[in-house]
Amino acid sequence: MSDQPVFLTREGLKQLEEELEFLRTKRRAEVAERLHDAMEGGELIENAEYESAKNEQAFVEGRILQLEAMLSNAQVIESGGPEDVVRVGSTVTIQEEAQPPEKYTIVGAAEANPKQGRISNESPLGQALLNRKPGDEVRVNAPAGMLTFRVLKIE
Repeated sequence: MSDQPVFLTREGLKQLEEELEFLRTKRRAEVAERLHDAMEGGELIENAEYESAKNEQAFVEGRILQLEAMLSNAQVIESGGPEDVVRVGSTVTIQEEAQPPEKYTIVGAAEANPKQGRISNESPLGQALLNRKPGDEVRVNAPAGMLTFRVLKIE
């Protein structure tokens, strides 16, 4: 992982820290026990349980490394900043031509969840909205073609 900042809300930071703690303590021990039990099962060459446990161990260790890297580059998004331009942490109301208004919060990629109204600052729409003001129009090249949105409100 690069040294790029990982933008997180306080809640997102807490969630990642809790996930890391869970993986380091409980999950790592569970997988080690499963691996130990599979090794006692005899022949390791054709032992599907052993292979499965090794794969799970690799996944858990990989996720631990990923979380450690993310947390070492974490930059907490502070709320209460200027509301005259869209920035990471802003909640912005936008409208596409004849469609109803939509409300999104700009977050870092680690917390993005469009179904919950949280879009990444790295997504095409998130990038297009950054540094915009109410009344600005943004054009986004989406899978459905070029879309135009108007910034209505920034919170």
